[in-house]
Amino acid sequence: MFLKTPLLLGLIVLGTHVWTIQKEFVDICKNHDYFVASVEFALAWFNDDNMEEHSYKLLEVGQAQQKRWTMIFLMELELHRTICKKQDEDFNNCPLQEGPGKKKVDCTFIVDARPWFSQFSLLNSTCVQK
Repeated sequence: MFLKTPLLLGLIVLGTHVWTIQKEFVDICKNHDYFVASVEFALAWFNDDNMEEHSYKLLEVGQAQQKRWTMIFLMELELHRTICKKQDEDFNNCPLQEGPGKKKVDCTFIVDARPWFSQFSLLNSTCVQK
């Protein structure tokens, strides 16, 4: 009986911790100013870090979430390769690649934003080619 009590207590604590982690990010509006700036930062980081010569463009924002009581944003972005090179100035108006060069990527980014200092940092990123 005494061995079951610590096990039960441990399961309760673990379950509470898992539930808390899942609830620490909450859905937000995709047009939230600081979220939009964080998306732009994540896209610029992806293009700078990517070894390809062509830039990628944002197609769609899937999930938009914010960690409670912070300026940490979680975002799911669908990116598409453009015909423009990275050094081109206005790749936002650049057409998407079609045919054999077509490439889409789904990414999840977690960005810590300090917009009042114009500082953003990438905490985590995961991308998968579609």
